[in-house]
Amino acid sequence: MGVLTDYFRAADDRAVLAALDDAEGGPLVGGARAAFDGVETKGVDPVVVLGQLIAVARRVEWGVGLVGETPVWPTTPPPGREGPADEDDPWATGPWVMRLDRPARDTLADLPAEEVPDVSARWAAAAEELPDADGDDLRPLIEQLSGLARRAREAGEDLYCWTCL
Repeated sequence: MGVLTDYFRAADDRAVLAALDDAEGGPLVGGARAAFDGVETKGVDPVVVLGQLIAVARRVEWGVGLVGETPVWPTTPPPGREGPADEDDPWATGPWVMRLDRPARDTLADLPAEEVPDVSARWAAAAEELPDADGDDLRPLIEQLSGLARRAREAGEDLYCWTCL
């Protein structure tokens, strides 16, 4: 079983929390009736894998803090404790929702279509977490993420990542 990561756009954290209260299975469940406009991915976490895409697009070296993220759900940090987490602890079991920083959104939104093939090839080479992917495989995902980011920016919205094990 892999890690599911859905990227979506929303007006604010309150809208995300309200919609997640009403939807089991994530923000994109329901097809045409999904709570949000988004892109389904598998294994494209915001810090490392998406961060590597952002680094390639910006032509900078990747680092852990390249994509800023703010926790939206769970809403409170886990209490200090020793030993394993309680099986009902959402910090241990998920799902988790993070709001991505606007520079990451804008990097994706500003990616010119003519640069996507080059960015795709360089991302495939950089992302060890996507060992079976090549540039051609990743091109549609980059186009989808870039389009989502453009729509988010045009609407004055943020990008979010919902992650589930």
